[in-house]
Amino acid sequence: MPSAKKSVAIIGAGPAGLMAAEVLSQAGLAVDIFDAMPSAGRKFLMAGKGGMNITHAEPFAQFLSRYGERQAELEPLLTEFTPDALRTWVKGLGLDTFVGSSDRVFPTDMKAAPLLRAWLHRLRANGVHLHMRHRWLGWANHALRFDTPNGERVIDADATLLALGGASWPQLGSTGLWVDLLTARGIEIAPLRPANCGFETGWSDYFRQRFAGQPLKSVNLAFTDAHGKSIRQQGELTVSDYGLEGGLIYAVSAPLRDQIAIKGSVTIALDLLPNRSQQNILDRLSAARGKDSLSNHLRKRLGIEGIKATLLREILDPAAMADPTRLATALKSLPITLYAPRPIQEAISSAGGVVFPELNQGLMLRKLPGVFCAGEMLDWEAPTGGYLLTACLASGRAAAQGALNWFRQ
Repeated sequence: MPSAKKSVAIIGAGPAGLMAAEVLSQAGLAVDIFDAMPSAGRKFLMAGKGGMNITHAEPFAQFLSRYGERQAELEPLLTEFTPDALRTWVKGLGLDTFVGSSDRVFPTDMKAAPLLRAWLHRLRANGVHLHMRHRWLGWANHALRFDTPNGERVIDADATLLALGGASWPQLGSTGLWVDLLTARGIEIAPLRPANCGFETGWSDYFRQRFAGQPLKSVNLAFTDAHGKSIRQQGELTVSDYGLEGGLIYAVSAPLRDQIAIKGSVTIALDLLPNRSQQNILDRLSAARGKDSLSNHLRKRLGIEGIKATLLREILDPAAMADPTRLATALKSLPITLYAPRPIQEAISSAGGVVFPELNQGLMLRKLPGVFCAGEMLDWEAPTGGYLLTACLASGRAAAQGALNWFRQ
């Protein structure tokens, strides 16, 4: 075992940093966590406000596929800390979990705060020291510089573990300011970009004012990505004053964002009636409507009203609305052009970060021996659904194990 005198400075008190601290402190090392915010786990707590989705219970092969182009890099980490292992770990903190709709896994009480409290209590019992309001300024030779309420502080440690997050929700601590510090040391950083984000389109003032904040339920979203692959997914969207947001568009935000970067825009097709065929829709639209207005005809024959009816009029011209064939086509494939992802500060998470070739298998920077990286500051992304948290925890654990192995050399 490494000497208990060895010390590790962890910068970042989010899930990756806290998990690294747990592994290192249990191994007998002196562990100090530094964070710029007044308290630990702020983004973790915010993410849990709508229900703390900790992981996902789908088959492991399918789970791994959610990490897209970084599946190969993350597979060893996630194999060592699987979703089942995460649930066992939560159980060890005294909290039960359950599998909810769509195989998402939650603590029984759905809350993040009890989990974080129990976790911090265990860390402190293991001898971990937390130093809040310590903003990392970089290095002074090999020592770490921090800006604190009492002025600059310089810390020496035998190893450093960086878990600084990406650049989404900067008010909670993930500012991305570390990019310049690592770039100055010759570390290659993939540009930070918004992930799990909304997208902008050109709503009319009427539609925006009338429907912003309202859901578009049970729709299919389809488009062709930059590689020519057809993507189709069903779910729920929310109309916003700038365009579209919500779980369905978050799930495909990466290919949408990348297509916009290449083409300048991307057109998605919404199927407003995914449980009806186009022929069935055309037959119902073609039926005699008597004295009914088109609005009443759509409502009675197809259940199209409210936001969906107004969205049709937002996109289609009067001639298309009056033509049953064109209207049926639009109901199955309504084109909406998206022009830009929302700014990274508004995104749920971010893509980009330290590229994996800069790291060895233990997540140590090859150019900076003794400096390890974990969490969202690495170059990967994933949809919501527990995938983000699971990979952050797994990478924190892997980086800590990498530090232990490095000490043993």
